[in-house]
Amino acid sequence: MAISNGYLKNVFEQVQKRNANEPEFLQAVEEVLESLEPVVEAHPEYEAAGLIERLVEPERVIYFRVPWVDDNGKTQVNRGFRVQFNSAIGPYKGGLRFHPSVYQGIIKFLGFEQVFKNSLTGLPIGGGKGGSDFDPKGKSDGEVMRFCQSFMTELSKHIGADTDVPAGDIGVGAREIGFMYGQYKRLRNEFTGVLTGKGLTYGGSLARTEATGFGLCYFTEAMLKANGKSFDGKTVVISGSGNVAIYATKKATELGGKVVALSDSNGYIYDKNGIDLDCVKQIKEVERKRIKEYVNTHPEAEYHEGCKGIWTVPCDIALPCATQNELDEESAKALVANNCFAVAEGANMPSTPEAIAVFQSNGILFGPAKAANAGGVATSALEMSQNSMRYSWTFDEVDAKLKGIMEGIFEKCDSASKEYGKEGNYVMGANIAGFQKVAEAMMAHGIV
Repeated sequence: MAISNGYLKNVFEQVQKRNANEPEFLQAVEEVLESLEPVVEAHPEYEAAGLIERLVEPERVIYFRVPWVDDNGKTQVNRGFRVQFNSAIGPYKGGLRFHPSVYQGIIKFLGFEQVFKNSLTGLPIGGGKGGSDFDPKGKSDGEVMRFCQSFMTELSKHIGADTDVPAGDIGVGAREIGFMYGQYKRLRNEFTGVLTGKGLTYGGSLARTEATGFGLCYFTEAMLKANGKSFDGKTVVISGSGNVAIYATKKATELGGKVVALSDSNGYIYDKNGIDLDCVKQIKEVERKRIKEYVNTHPEAEYHEGCKGIWTVPCDIALPCATQNELDEESAKALVANNCFAVAEGANMPSTPEAIAVFQSNGILFGPAKAANAGGVATSALEMSQNSMRYSWTFDEVDAKLKGIMEGIFEKCDSASKEYGKEGNYVMGANIAGFQKVAEAMMAHGIV
C-alpha cells in the first residue's frame, strides 16, 4: 500500500526531504498517513488548516550534551534528547530511553507514535519522548547516578507536572527514575508528579511495573474474544525479557496460555514445558545477567544464539516485546507457516511494514503497538492522577482501570476499522481512532 491522496502525498514528500536520515520516523509517518486517507478525504477542512503538516512536525525538539564522570575519574559526554511532539489534548507524556542506538530519529518516531497511543487511552495526555545514547549496561550505580543527575540538570528546565511528564523506557527502570527524580526535586525544590514509574515510597503507582505487559494481554484477549478465540490452552512466544516481556508472560499464563520462548539481544531460550518466570526474573531483574543463564538450571530447555530465530518456534500467539523492526517479512512468513493466528505488539513498532503486510494478507489478527502496548502510558496517566490528588489506589483498583482502558482501546480500533470499511484492520483502526481526538483539539485551538 502507498499513499495515494494528493494532499497526504505532498505532506509525506516534504517529511522525506526534511528528515531524510531518519528512517524509523519516516516509517511511522508513512504508516499513519496511509491509514488517514479516508478521514482526510471526508474532512477537507483539515487541508485548509494545514493540519497534517502541523501534525508531523514536533512542537519542540530539545537536544543537549550530558557530561558526567566515570568511576575512573574520566569525563564522559553523551547526547540527551527530548521531543515534545504534540500537546493538543494534554501535557507531553512519554518515556526516556537510554541505549546506544538512540538518536534524534528514534526519539521522533517514538514521540510521533506516542501522540496517537496516548489519545487512544482516552486520558488527557499529549505525546513526547526522550532519551540518551548512554548505555547503563555494565555501569556501576554511582556512574548511573552521576549520569542521571547530569541529564536531569538540563531536562528539568523543560518539563513539569503540567508541561511534560517523562517516564521510563528501554534502559530506564526504577533505579534511573529514582536518581532523576531526586535531582529534579533538588533543583526545583518541589515535590510534584513530574516523572512516572516512581517508587511506591515517593508517589509511584501500584501495577505500574506490570502495566505494559498486562495491558498487552488485556488488549490481545479482547481482540481474540471478538474473533471467537482466547489464550486458554494456546502456545505463546514472546520476544524480549525485560519488563514488558516478563509481565506479558505472567498475564498470558494467568489467562491460560503457555509461554515457551523468551529472548534478549544475544539469543533466545525455548522451554517446551513452559517458561519458569521466577527463574527469568531472578536472572534479569536481580542478577542482571543474560537469558542464556536459564539453561543452567533448566537442562531440558534450549538456548540459541541470535534472537531472530525465536519466530521459528511454533506458536498460536506471538507477542514481540523487544525493540523496533525486530520481526521482518521472513519471520512473519515463518509464523504463518507454523499456523500462528494472532500477533500483538508489546514493543514500539517491532514489526516491519513487510511483516505486517504478510500478517494482514494471511488473515492473522494483528494488534499494532500504539494500541496494544498503551497500558504502560495509561497507568502512568493514572499515576499522574493519584499524584494530583495526593492519593493512591490499590493494585486491584489500578489493574481494573487498566483492563477497562485496554478493552476500550480495542473497541475504538474495531469501531473505526468498521466505520471506514476496513473491518479487522486494527492498524488503520488505531491510527484513525487516535488521530480523530487530536485533530478535533488542534482544529479547536486554531493555527498554533
